Amino acid sequence: MPSVPYPAVPSGPAWRRLAVPAGLFAAVAGAFAYVGAVDPNQPGHYPACPLYRLTGLYCPGCGGLRSAHAFVHGDLLTALRDNALGVALYLGFAVLWTAWTVQVVRGRPMRLEPRPAYLWGIGAVLLVFTVVRNLPSGGWLHP
Repeated sequence: MPSVPYPAVPSGPAWRRLAVPAGLFAAVAGAFAYVGAVDPNQPGHYPACPLYRLTGLYCPGCGGLRSAHAFVHGDLLTALRDNALGVALYLGFAVLWTAWTVQVVRGRPMRLEPRPAYLWGIGAVLLVFTVVRNLPSGGWLHP
């Protein structure tokens, strides 16, 4: 498989190099602020999950908005109850964003080359999470 070149980090002052990570941070912070302000537990604010609406099955994202709302308000136990995988993804995103920002400040590109086994592992975790939360014994994973 040919190697794909990574784009170079823009040269210049640090504020210019930080424009993209800062923009992504602002977008994610804005989304979390909106979900924190507009309660997903109140009907009519957000659309229902199409998979749940059509089949009655919970997808891996079901409960994600309620989880984000609880996470923003500092209620970690409720956030974990609503979507434990979502909380893990929030924290994983924060770690990756921090590592990316540090690399950009140092003037280096972020190199993220996951091995196929890692990608298959992530897919397996999503599949197992989805199956278990839809089993009668997996009621503790229901949003």
